[in-house]
Amino acid sequence: MADGARHSIGFIPEVTYGTTPTSTPAFQLLRNTSVSLALQKDGLKSEEIRSDYQIFAFRQGAYKIMGDIGIEASYGTYDALLEGLLKSTWNTNVLKAGVTRKSFTFERNFADISDFPYQRFTGCEIDKLSLSLANNAIVKGQFSILGQNMTTAAAIMTGATYPVPTTTPVFDSFTGTITEGGSSIAVVTELQLSIDGGLQGRYVVGSKLSRRPTPGFFNVTGTLTAYFEDSVMLNKFINGTESAIAFTLLDAPGNSLAVNIPRVVYTGAPPDVKGIGPVTLAMPFQALLDATTENSNIVITRTPHV
Repeated sequence: MADGARHSIGFIPEVTYGTTPTSTPAFQLLRNTSVSLALQKDGLKSEEIRSDYQIFAFRQGAYKIMGDIGIEASYGTYDALLEGLLKSTWNTNVLKAGVTRKSFTFERNFADISDFPYQRFTGCEIDKLSLSLANNAIVKGQFSILGQNMTTAAAIMTGATYPVPTTTPVFDSFTGTITEGGSSIAVVTELQLSIDGGLQGRYVVGSKLSRRPTPGFFNVTGTLTAYFEDSVMLNKFINGTESAIAFTLLDAPGNSLAVNIPRVVYTGAPPDVKGIGPVTLAMPFQALLDATTENSNIVITRTPHV
């Protein structure tokens, strides 16, 4: 019987989309809290009319490789996946949104299954990252993946190696800084961030596999929740005033990861009352392209401890 503690997942960048490198492939093991990456298929149910009211036929549809990897954010652990998500490359420790697509092969290993413990997913692209900064909590997130194909295997690939994952401490929500509109803000209780590449599969007649997915708008959205102490934030929504959100995560050794969303518009600010406790404003926001300074709608900067 498979046990979650005996499960692992690794990945390797592909040179050719949908093809796992075969020359001594090094699968980087990935720290995670959950994995749901799997093969899915639509059900194609016959609509043939019969006098006995029975369903006579059923066919499985095309391959859909989809799923999520839950994480606790830590320095340096997910740099390659962030490149895939933002379609870009780290440049002097700075990462901005780009147009260079990257694909990966992911390999799941169920070590206590004896026959075919390895599941390999090729043509995988990072479609989305959801990140949660809640008060007094570890920073958590989830990468969403869209892939092309899946196979199973009884053993590792010839010459494969498995570099150990990072050991950097996890980030928490209370060590670091957060600014809104360029100024420090001390009333935020939660920040939810979503980075979405909008990938959509392309299916054709005569193949169970999708062609390489079509990317959509690169959409950065989120919700900033803050105590309702005055009308400064509320007025930004009322007046349609553009702002900016930035936060820096810091681990115990001093490594930091800074996320700057230089241009945002708030799309709501309901002061919901849910009892006799504090009232908060849950303010959803939409990021826009900063064409003047950053030429991106999001900028991520990593700074190693010296």
